[in-house]
Amino acid sequence: MGISDAPIFVPGVWGPYYSAMVPGFWLNEGGQSATGKLIDHVVRGHVAFPELQAKAAASAQNIYAYLNSHLDLIKKSLPVGFLTVDLHVWPDFHGNRSPLADLTLKGMVVGLTLYQGLDELALIYLATIQAIALGTRHILETLQSAGHHISTLFLCGGLSKNPLFVQMHADITGKPIVLSKEVESVLVGAAILGACASGDFASVQEAMERMGKIGKIVQPDHRDKRFYDKKYEVFLKLAEHQREYKAIMQGI
Repeated sequence: MGISDAPIFVPGVWGPYYSAMVPGFWLNEGGQSATGKLIDHVVRGHVAFPELQAKAAASAQNIYAYLNSHLDLIKKSLPVGFLTVDLHVWPDFHGNRSPLADLTLKGMVVGLTLYQGLDELALIYLATIQAIALGTRHILETLQSAGHHISTLFLCGGLSKNPLFVQMHADITGKPIVLSKEVESVLVGAAILGACASGDFASVQEAMERMGKIGKIVQPDHRDKRFYDKKYEVFLKLAEHQREYKAIMQGI
């Protein structure tokens, strides 16, 4: 979600809506559908999932913390993101919401092998997280090309508790990620509105400034920029190729 002083119309992105999020500002909303469900689907549908469950339980970790640790083990001297140099995912298993607004698009995976172990599960998990971050970059570039000026991203919700998800968003978008001090940000938002309605604060903005606290800022690693620029180039090609395949099959 991005706000602006004046209305900005962005193709494939909802809005602008006046005072929909912050009073006095226009809101555009561009999202990806069911991203948490997508990660869950990819991980739990893999043949190595029972092995993951057992090893995560034995180490007293949740499955995603264990996968993050496993990726650190197999990356060796490379940055962890580089493990997917030949594995690419288009994440629209449930259609594209923004910025293409095309519900007919499907998910794609390029680079599969016959290996079915825990390493491969970790890699497809990583590639899926990267694909979601690449989708965020796609939305951001569409917003910016229409006139938005976006320098920082604010993340909240369940996926913001996953440090790999957060770092991939920083590295792939090239923008710092701000996390709330209170991990249950929706509850803070409800408290802000309640405090404003009760008259404790004169405006929503004042309540936001007083009650909203920054917990952590995650910076992008710009040394990996060239790699993610290439990944983004492949990412856009996946959608282009899928539409080409669809046109070929419609010619039957």
